[in-house]
Amino acid sequence: MGSDQSAGPESNEVARRLFEEAEHIHENSAGHSHEEHGHSKAGTAALALGALGVVYGDIGTSPLYSLKEAFTEKSHIMTVDRINVYGICSLAFWALVIIISIKYLLFVMRADNKGEGGILALTALVMPRRGPVAAKAGLLVALGIFGTALLYGDGIITPAISVLSAVEGLEEVSPAFSSWVIPIAIVILLGLFMVQKRGTGTVGKVFGPIMVAWFATLALLGLSKIIDEPGIIASVNPIYAIRYFTHESQSAFLSLGSIFLVVTGGEALYADMGHFGRRPITIGWYGMVLPSLLLNYWGQGAFLLTHPEDIESVFFRMAPESLLLPLVLLATCATIIASQALISGVFSLTAQAVQMDYLPRIQIRHTSQSHSGQIYVPLVNWVLMVACIGLVVGFRSSTNLAAAYGIAVTMTMAITTLIFFRVLTDRWNWSKFRSMLVCGPLFVFELGFLGANIIKIPHGGWFALAVGLILMVQMQTWRRGRALVAERIHRGEQDIVDVLDATDDVKRVAGTAVFMFKDLGKAPPAMVNNLKHNKVLHKTTLIVAVETAAQPRVPLEERAHITKVGPGVFQVQIEFGFMDDPDVPAVLSALNHHGLDYDPEDVTYFLGHESIIAGKAPGMNPLQEHLFVFLNRGADSASRFFNLPIDRVFEVGTRVEI
Repeated sequence: MGSDQSAGPESNEVARRLFEEAEHIHENSAGHSHEEHGHSKAGTAALALGALGVVYGDIGTSPLYSLKEAFTEKSHIMTVDRINVYGICSLAFWALVIIISIKYLLFVMRADNKGEGGILALTALVMPRRGPVAAKAGLLVALGIFGTALLYGDGIITPAISVLSAVEGLEEVSPAFSSWVIPIAIVILLGLFMVQKRGTGTVGKVFGPIMVAWFATLALLGLSKIIDEPGIIASVNPIYAIRYFTHESQSAFLSLGSIFLVVTGGEALYADMGHFGRRPITIGWYGMVLPSLLLNYWGQGAFLLTHPEDIESVFFRMAPESLLLPLVLLATCATIIASQALISGVFSLTAQAVQMDYLPRIQIRHTSQSHSGQIYVPLVNWVLMVACIGLVVGFRSSTNLAAAYGIAVTMTMAITTLIFFRVLTDRWNWSKFRSMLVCGPLFVFELGFLGANIIKIPHGGWFALAVGLILMVQMQTWRRGRALVAERIHRGEQDIVDVLDATDDVKRVAGTAVFMFKDLGKAPPAMVNNLKHNKVLHKTTLIVAVETAAQPRVPLEERAHITKVGPGVFQVQIEFGFMDDPDVPAVLSALNHHGLDYDPEDVTYFLGHESIIAGKAPGMNPLQEHLFVFLNRGADSASRFFNLPIDRVFEVGTRVEI
């Protein structure tokens, strides 16, 4: 706040005030988080329990594979000795503290967009408007879209690696199960995706208790081994991380790509904030998740000091043989829950991208009467299912999949830090110096992990990047194509006032006509064609434009803004949040305006239907033009997207060349 300061005598005071201000920063944000409304102690506890089942599923299953991969991944096989064990445990501790506790819980989760979180909601806070700000924010918005696209890759890999790593525990029960690991994993994934259409409401009620049992098991397993080697707790001292890098320097740096796996799922904390609020998520983290993870990682380290030969399956070999099968079953349940969290997150991400016009309209089903956030996206569900099963068949083990895992999440986290820096300086008016004190160290820390993950690209990391790049091209193409179509249509538009002035001798018919058209002040082509060919105008005519706000939800009573432009003719501007269900009839039914005679049961909806063809008009290269035409053909109908009654919709076609 104020002008930038040099790092002189007052720098320590600035650093001290920085963390004090973090506790009050939310007062300066554009929105208000859910917990501002207050929760009872019982309500907060229930939300914290729910957060355990949804938010922490991904990060909670990382102990199954992360420490093992830090030692055994082919690119950096590490010696299992005291220096390396203490060093990796130290790095795991500091990664959890710096990235989760400090970055997300202390800072980034306060950057909510009217209570909602996630990289797309964060990007909406710095969306370009007009003027010089737009030019500055354009690159960051592009990065935000790329980070969003990368999360789809994460949503594909997480179910595959999580389920595989749990089912592989059967090999510890009996070698005879080795040939059954892949088929069992495929059956579990098939079942997981098949039940998505039923919604997560009923199943979600048991997620929390199962994850409580899982985290308690993690803690007890770790504690049972720490008792034999209590000195492992000293690895919280960062000196052990420094010694680690001087012991086997090159391999130690490359191992950061695997050590990073301990914090995969950090983005889910932020993305799922809208469902639970920051306080319940924080309580769950410090009350159970962080202690359980640390105890388990320390326990794995202590176990390896006396059993270095068990590194290939260190997690399951910590358990007594008699409890191995129950542990495998519990781990499988935990990984299914972790997968569910990522799948639900991808559904929500898709709904946001569609509303913000970065993806074509696709069918989105709401699976709960009381919770608008519970949705099911059939197309995305089946694509994820095929991709996940393809990964299991193609990579065949969690070790091979670990090479594909991490780079997408690392890049997304680094992008989140960059966008958060802009939020600090532009939205909350922090000075650049003060913002750098927060974001600079975080970005450097994440760049280290990113650099170590780059070597994974030829060994599987290419998959996540390919998914991200393909989706980013698709998003940008759709956005650009929609803008070009609007521009072409705009060229032939007429002012609504001029059109109405020429309707003196036009017959007025009973009923209400609703013309869906985005450009207020202009006459919808469907209306012009109706006047030209049918020579009639309805007694009540509404020209409805739908916009998506930069906030997640807009209250029903604030969504519509009405302007009278002629006798019986009104322009209606409807604004939905990017997480709202765009139900146009519901908003129109709630209209209350002087002089407006509106009967919801006597309405005809007129839609423009553009037939897009790729031509020689400037704007996009030929490949993008054909891609846009293909995407447009596959887009869901506007009538279904806006929840219009299909039996009262008329479509008027227009041919548009791009």
